[in-house]
Amino acid sequence: MVLIVLLASFAETQNRSSVALDTSETLFSVLTAINTCGYDQELGTSDPLRSQVRSEVAQVRERSQEAKDATAAMCKYYDDHKQPEASKNLSQYVSLALYLNPAPNLTAKAKEADMPPDATAVMGILPLMQKFYEAAGLHNIWEGDRRSFSALTERYHQPLSKILFDTEIYLKLPSAGRLGREFTVYIDPMGAPGQTNARNYGPDYYVVISPGTGSSLKMEQIRHTYLHYLLDPLAMKYPTAMKHLEPLLETVKTAPMDQSFKTDVSLLVTECFIRAIEARTSGPAKGPEDVRLQAVDNSAKQGFILTPYFYEALTKFEKDPAGLRNAYGDLVGNIDLGKERKRASQVAFATNSDPELLHLSRPTEGKLLLDAEKRLTAGDTESAQKLAQQALEEKNEDAGRALFILAEVATHNSDMQGARNYFERALEVAHEPKVVAWSHIYLGRIFDLQEDRPAALDHYRAAEIAAATLPEAKAAAELGLRQPYEPRSHPE
Repeated sequence: MVLIVLLASFAETQNRSSVALDTSETLFSVLTAINTCGYDQELGTSDPLRSQVRSEVAQVRERSQEAKDATAAMCKYYDDHKQPEASKNLSQYVSLALYLNPAPNLTAKAKEADMPPDATAVMGILPLMQKFYEAAGLHNIWEGDRRSFSALTERYHQPLSKILFDTEIYLKLPSAGRLGREFTVYIDPMGAPGQTNARNYGPDYYVVISPGTGSSLKMEQIRHTYLHYLLDPLAMKYPTAMKHLEPLLETVKTAPMDQSFKTDVSLLVTECFIRAIEARTSGPAKGPEDVRLQAVDNSAKQGFILTPYFYEALTKFEKDPAGLRNAYGDLVGNIDLGKERKRASQVAFATNSDPELLHLSRPTEGKLLLDAEKRLTAGDTESAQKLAQQALEEKNEDAGRALFILAEVATHNSDMQGARNYFERALEVAHEPKVVAWSHIYLGRIFDLQEDRPAALDHYRAAEIAAATLPEAKAAAELGLRQPYEPRSHPE
């Protein structure tokens, strides 16, 4: 009985979020490399640290023929693969950086087939970048400027915390999600301050942003991605309602918005909802009503035809004590399909649309596990288990991730021995740092619950090494090393 209570508490620790504001040596290394090769966009308005780093790299090159040779080879590749649009040029290297193992390795942490298309387009630069990293002494430069990088995160910690907290308060929705589901904001001065790159890879969301001279970060763009982080899982909980709304996709075929919104109704619904929230909460004191209504109208003209409905529905939600987690079903279920199709037919679509901030570029080869992760996030453990098992049997997707999901399902089902077996099997084949780190952490906690402290410590130590670029996992491993795992107490 005690063991069951403890395991239930262990599973409960999954229901919390991970939001981090951080810097990354890997991201720094990739962006410094392209700066060295002539990436100069918005250099004049960037944080002074960008020019300082460029100068430090140039000084090393002047002293080292090896660094000059490594730079020349790398920059030839960069020039040959340069995108005509500066924003796309930066974007592909951000995508690549997010899929690399920590420096100094700078190797892909997934098979090429499992990486975003824009990242695979420049994967050939990796061996050249690795030589440049060593020859130019990027690690020494990174370590020498660590205080300056830390100062950037400290500068923006409070305003970022406030906007995310205010968002949760408005939605009456604590940022609770299953363990391992992360929202990370990376600050790196080596990019253009006018650009924000947001990514959704599986259950994880990333925002990469660069500060300018005396300017604040683009908090609205960060919040837009955070709203996706909060709302995307909710849409997965109501597949019947989403299926009912699919006829709306016919009404937006000629809209200028991204094609993804025209083929996936859950994406369309979520984006409309987010734009309605932004309209109701933007500007000083929420802004004048006519300005907010204009934003709603502009959104509808781009193809986000449910924005007016959600804008009106939020008026009632704001007065209701129920949080969004409880209200979401009614908000979506009360959409009058006939009324909204008629309203959409009266919209004169614009000729162009705002570029979508959040990149949803995901390889189709990983679809089973992506769907399994979504189902697990939505609490549908049975479907998650079937999908993960199918991926494991078909051997076309990451076996480590599949086994990790099966272990999570076992944890949800209070099957400690099953969870232990799956976590141990995941460690035998996994290469992704997050899967390795959390598998060790979970095993450490299981051994703590079984009062085998030496075995638990071994796993926490291994997790600490694997979690070099994972703030939440690193903190969990360090906590496990300091003291045995203690689950929350539950009433009898």
